[in-house]
Amino acid sequence: MRRIIIGVGLTLAASAVAFASEASHHWSYAGSTGPSYWGELDPTFASCGKGKAQSPIDIRNGQVRRETLPALTFDYKPGSLHIIDNGHSIQIDVQPGSTLRIGEKSYQLVQFHFHHPSEEQIDGRSADMVAHLVHRDSAGKLVVVAVLLDRGNANTLVKTLWRHLPKQQERVEVFPHVGINPASLLPTDRRYFTYSGSLTTPPCSEDVRWIVLKSHSTLSPSEIATFAARYPNDARPVQNLNGREVLASR
Repeated sequence: MRRIIIGVGLTLAASAVAFASEASHHWSYAGSTGPSYWGELDPTFASCGKGKAQSPIDIRNGQVRRETLPALTFDYKPGSLHIIDNGHSIQIDVQPGSTLRIGEKSYQLVQFHFHHPSEEQIDGRSADMVAHLVHRDSAGKLVVVAVLLDRGNANTLVKTLWRHLPKQQERVEVFPHVGINPASLLPTDRRYFTYSGSLTTPPCSEDVRWIVLKSHSTLSPSEIATFAARYPNDARPVQNLNGREVLASR
């Protein structure tokens, strides 16, 4: 049995990654509403054009500072599928209970979504896709984990997601009997890059901590093609580093 709930996912997304901004001010990835113009579309989008700590970035291995950083402890729980095509990506809203611990701080996984190609670059190279796992702490501070996705073996989680792609945009579709676990997206190697950045979509709010995993996961060519058929390019171009420091775990 399938239930369709309208609007719930957009409310959640507004607090996590501000996708709901499109409700009053349309933005896109091309043309006069594309990334070059986001900052002009609405005063609340000003950071998109004037911000000095914007994401994504090109991470250059020769310029990062390597340190002993806190380990990442993922404690993701299985749950039922809540999926939405929000007009810019495929997003999965996550039920409470899945957490990420960084040192002594804990963050709850709120949602995850995809970009094609990856927004992040490593030494000038984009991956085929990326999954952004959006976490929030009790004070509302965001941590986004980026899992780069290369062409290779199929991913069982993504296979399940694509079998249940929404037929209409801006509707959360709930599949109570379809179980998923976001942990299936994670590589076994948890070393990472980290820096201070922003949301990669309007309003491009800053003070977001980014965790970019060094190791990549894989999707099959057909899984990549399925997403690309809906979103051929939903990646914001890389932004200037503006003197920010990028750290890398040893």
